[in-house]
Amino acid sequence: MIHKQFRLFSHFVLAKVRFAMSLLEIKNLTLEFASGTRTVRVLDGVSLSIERGETLCLVGESGCGKTLTALSIARLVPSPPATYTGQILLNGQDVLKLSKAHLRRIRGGVVSYVFQEPSASLNPVLKVRTQIVESLKLHRPENATESEVVRLLKLVGIPAPEHRLNDYPFQLSGGMQQRVMLAIALASEPELLVADEPTTALDVTIQAQILDLLCALKRQFGMAILFITHNLGIVGEIADRAAVMYAGQIVELGPAAELLRQPLHPYTKALKASAPRLGVASARLTPIPGTVPSMDNLPPGCRFAPRCAMARPECSTAVPELIEVTPDRHVRCPFWK
Repeated sequence: MIHKQFRLFSHFVLAKVRFAMSLLEIKNLTLEFASGTRTVRVLDGVSLSIERGETLCLVGESGCGKTLTALSIARLVPSPPATYTGQILLNGQDVLKLSKAHLRRIRGGVVSYVFQEPSASLNPVLKVRTQIVESLKLHRPENATESEVVRLLKLVGIPAPEHRLNDYPFQLSGGMQQRVMLAIALASEPELLVADEPTTALDVTIQAQILDLLCALKRQFGMAILFITHNLGIVGEIADRAAVMYAGQIVELGPAAELLRQPLHPYTKALKASAPRLGVASARLTPIPGTVPSMDNLPPGCRFAPRCAMARPECSTAVPELIEVTPDRHVRCPFWK
């Protein structure tokens, strides 16, 4: 009896500890690729966390490392050729130390992905039913039934799901394909959903529908979402917190509403200034000069300095650290004030 009570108490304590810890903690993550005789570091000291039930938006231009950060969570960037260092703690377990068998349970079971090109992600020669059942068989084999497939399709807003079971991806619109991708991702009932620019190439009305659907599914399942985007407008609609990424580094991190209202880093300010605003008459947008630097040819000092309107001479020599300037606000710029 005493042993039974001790076991019950131990399970209770472990459950409390697991609930208290962050769902995801990335600590000083670096990702490198060998390029001939050189090593190119594409992620440099990335640190961020996601709480249970939270939506974190990862923002930045193309080529900043957003997708590589997301893929690293489930160690989907093959190693070799990639080399990981740092920690990726998912439910307290370091993903970088897990076996291949354990990784297969994590992928889909704990973290699922929805990518920006559903037509490229879906198998063109397999019916919708087959692709959803495949996910069910891997993670919830007892539910790999036609009725569960219909339920998932209905859940993501596909009308007349019973008649869509035998459709091929090419028979569906882009918005419907993205909903099927969501159904596949939700089939495993993940704790973290990674949405990598899922509204790209969709018209504005469908984009709004997909965003509303993601918010509704988050509330229904209590899952966390990592949403990757370059659109600050989306951040304001769905995010609890936001992380701004540039050239493989996090340059600003904080609550989404505060970050949008009062951005601190010059790059975040430039992104905000370059976005069109309703009700503001302007002949031209304010572009950010230049382009994101190649990761094998980074400028010295601050990586944004060559494009920064606020740059000072010391910006080209001193390498800025990510510092906490107020509670929950971090910025990689000593001249943020």
